[in-house]
Amino acid sequence: MIPARPPLALVLIALCGCATPPALDDRISAAAAAAPYPTLQPLAPLLTQAAQPPQITAQTTSATQGDAAGLRARAAALRGPVVDAATRTRMQQGLARPALR
Repeated sequence: MIPARPPLALVLIALCGCATPPALDDRISAAAAAAPYPTLQPLAPLLTQAAQPPQITAQTTSATQGDAAGLRARAAALRGPVVDAATRTRMQQGLARPALR
């Protein structure tokens, strides 16, 4: 038995066909259009370089520790209360009032 309504995917595809295509004319500058194609690099040297063990130096260790200290400082700053004490007191007073009738 064939369903009475077309599936949603077909309706969406049909609606996409009705859309106006984006204007792509003159999106590329003259300098970019005149530029040569990039040189392709062989993959083997890149894979060999990626397979080498990372080199950890005093400079990379220092930079990583500095980044970690910065992140710890940001985390400590976020640990404070979200609502200050005066606002919290005002909110609690609003909750303590009886509802209007």
